[in-house]
Amino acid sequence: MQYLLLLYSAESDLPKPETDEFGQLMAGFEAFTEEVQSKGFMKGGEGLQPLSTATTVRVRNGKTECIDGPFAETKEALGGYYLLDVESLDEAIEYAAKIPTVVYGSVEIRPIMVWDK
Repeated sequence: MQYLLLLYSAESDLPKPETDEFGQLMAGFEAFTEEVQSKGFMKGGEGLQPLSTATTVRVRNGKTECIDGPFAETKEALGGYYLLDVESLDEAIEYAAKIPTVVYGSVEIRPIMVWDK
């Protein structure tokens, strides 16, 4: 079963680039990514650019609206994702708990919808 692990945190809570703490965080991501890749679980994953680069598109009454920034006004925002193919939700939870930024925010797990054609 494929699960999308969505990484949420407040950008202001994350370590700043060029600090030892940031280096440790990146090393943690490298180790996690290597683990899920070596087991054949990783089907995709990327970090996202900062919130300041986001654009939200809505269509209302046939008119397209573009808004700078994310859709929701929340402290925590989507910062990246992993797409894993594992046996169960329990296994997805096990791996979500290993993602380094989980200590700064949360990881939402969403099963991928399978369409019978």
